[in-house]
Amino acid sequence: MKPRSPLLLHNTSLGPVVTCDDRCCRVPLTEWDDVFNRDDIGGFLQQVLEDERVVNEDYTLLPPIGSQELWAAGVTYYRSRTARMDEAKEAGGSDFYDRVYNSERPELFMKATPHRVVGHAQTMRLRADSQWNVPEPELTLALNANASIVGYTIGNDLSSRDIEGENPLYLPQAKTWDRSAAVGPAIWITKEPIPRNTEILLRINRGGETAFEGATALDQMKQTFDNLVSYLFREASFPAGCLLMTGTGVVPGDDFSLQSGDEVNITIEPIGTLVNRIE
Repeated sequence: MKPRSPLLLHNTSLGPVVTCDDRCCRVPLTEWDDVFNRDDIGGFLQQVLEDERVVNEDYTLLPPIGSQELWAAGVTYYRSRTARMDEAKEAGGSDFYDRVYNSERPELFMKATPHRVVGHAQTMRLRADSQWNVPEPELTLALNANASIVGYTIGNDLSSRDIEGENPLYLPQAKTWDRSAAVGPAIWITKEPIPRNTEILLRINRGGETAFEGATALDQMKQTFDNLVSYLFREASFPAGCLLMTGTGVVPGDDFSLQSGDEVNITIEPIGTLVNRIE
């Protein structure tokens, strides 16, 4: 028996579109935020696939975000802890990251408002005042207004390591600027927890060749999703829901920095591959 394809919700130039198996249907008369926050989102989308005509029009993929804020968690993997400690040594802040890694309270920060987020096949941008920039491939949680995980997508938390390494208090500048975040290509809608052995694969192409390649798995993450979500919603409300990047376990070496023209590919199955060119 052929395995059932994942239920994927896309944001497109036609509006929300749902795909599963060989069907691709437009979600009728519904805004993205309304779909995103339906309590019965999985059942609703399955019904759309049964009732609606298959989309025959061409469309452009947009980032799977409406008015949701995009947040991120830091130092959730050992590899991220090590990299952050190394980059902050000269600033005297190296043990900060070790303390975060070993603490119950996670590091959480606002990554981007929707207008700073790009989607699959769209271009990300390097900071002009940074010389050391890296992608950070991250599983990203789709959270509704009730703090429930309704699905998963792929995130690229583009970061300026030299700015953060100069002083940990510069974190917002090292993380947030126009087109510094990418999410997509879709949200995998599921009630089931994503398997702990799920791999996150990163490949960076430069001039037709692979400039960097690395991988990690969710079972290398120290923090739990429940704890991250609990702290995020502890003293803040998200009327439209939010997206939460869960940290990275793949960090290129200290001798690597992104260049204009690079192409970043992040694959997490069964969500797919998020591809972004760098300028």
